[in-house]
Amino acid sequence: MRQLRTFAIGIGIVAMGTLTTPATGQVGKNSGVLNPNLTSEAELAALPGLTAAIAKAVIANKPFMNMTELNGFLEKQGLTAEQRTALWPKLFLPINLLSATDDEILMVPGAGRRMLREFKEYRPYKGGLAVWRKEIGKYVDAAEVARLEQYVFVPVDLNTATDADILSIPGAGQRMVREFKEYRPWKTKEQFEKEIGKYVGPKETARLWTYVVIVP
Repeated sequence: MRQLRTFAIGIGIVAMGTLTTPATGQVGKNSGVLNPNLTSEAELAALPGLTAAIAKAVIANKPFMNMTELNGFLEKQGLTAEQRTALWPKLFLPINLLSATDDEILMVPGAGRRMLREFKEYRPYKGGLAVWRKEIGKYVDAAEVARLEQYVFVPVDLNTATDADILSIPGAGQRMVREFKEYRPWKTKEQFEKEIGKYVGPKETARLWTYVVIVP
């Protein structure tokens, strides 16, 4: 019998599993921002500031688990702070609204200090991304909420997530919907690694783990 659990890498169990977390969560709707873990080498090479060599290096070193890791990697590849800032509207790894650092929130294009404060104020976002939309919508219009949404997520609880919640996870698909639900109740990260590791490799298992949480 298969089992499936929550996705979230290194920080997953620490940053999500041990926090008071919402019963549901989602990844924001994307309108064209590329995810570095799911993007082709050709697409990367077409982005401003990314040479063919850097694009190849990104592919070779993915998955990146958070924006701190991606930012540091591109800095080592020679991209200046200005070049990286110019890149984020086109290439970005969604940040975990429960655990993102100040620096990661400030990497969100157009966020600024005001959004840094607001993003953190409403943690732990019980009720999922809908809470974030409601609260941020007090300060900006619907179009701006939709734009910002592309850069954020609230972890999905694998034991209660709806099909839509699971499908919002980048790269998940119907197969993961089936697996997530089949192995409920999920209890540990190790269980997830064992069961999901039957279907995808360790890197993909780790990438998926970044988007999920198991709520006790």
